[in-house]
Amino acid sequence: MLEERDVQIRGFKLRLPLDVMLFASANPDDYTNRGRLITPLKDRFGSQIRTHYPLDVATEVTIALQEARNLEVPGIEVRVPAYMTEIVAEFSQLARRSPHINQRSGVSVRLTVANLETLEANAMRRALQHGETIVVPRVSDLDALAASTIGKVEIETIEEGREGLVVEQLLKAAVLSIFREYIAIENLRDVVDSFDGDRLVNAGEDVSSADYVALLGDIPALAPHITALTGGDTTPEVVASAVEFVLEGLHLSKRLNKDAVGARAQYRGRG
Repeated sequence: MLEERDVQIRGFKLRLPLDVMLFASANPDDYTNRGRLITPLKDRFGSQIRTHYPLDVATEVTIALQEARNLEVPGIEVRVPAYMTEIVAEFSQLARRSPHINQRSGVSVRLTVANLETLEANAMRRALQHGETIVVPRVSDLDALAASTIGKVEIETIEEGREGLVVEQLLKAAVLSIFREYIAIENLRDVVDSFDGDRLVNAGEDVSSADYVALLGDIPALAPHITALTGGDTTPEVVASAVEFVLEGLHLSKRLNKDAVGARAQYRGRG
């Protein structure tokens, strides 16, 4: 009817000048299975458009920021550093190339949106526990993304129960990738040297923002790099996020060791 614009009823042709345009869509998993267009219909569609997921982090970030629901709580301000949003987007990009993720089912931008919302929600929970009114996601908040990720993608592992490990490895790779874009590791030699000896630095969601600010006094070499990341913003919560980002980046770059101590992480020199 859409193609011929008429229909026959008991031998009588009835003309139907329909002013209609038909669009059809199929999920990636259906392109080669039940969603394939049958030949008679395919001949009548004007064109078939194969869409794709965002090809770069910048596009992924733009879509995620547009679609994610903002947390609005009276008396609470949420600030998400650009590098944290980019880590979430890079995580999705890496998942689309991972052999441990079922690519036929795909990794849609909905994962990025859900993870960004989860990141902010976990950061708010942590901030409220510390009595802070400014919410700034940190690297330690990324652990919460396991729940929102496992529900959005199909993870393929030989052993059961290893889904969390796959997510953890992808998150580490995403953090390292974005860290390298922001900071040249050779410029942090003075920070690494500050960890010579028995110096230990605690990090984690139970460490307050004020403790991270105090750390800049103990490790002066860290201060200029934090200032560069924050753009000169001295808000304790913003500084805390930047400090965690640098410490984790140094660990993933194999410049610092990291030990799990209860709910905390301890960074120390490799000597």
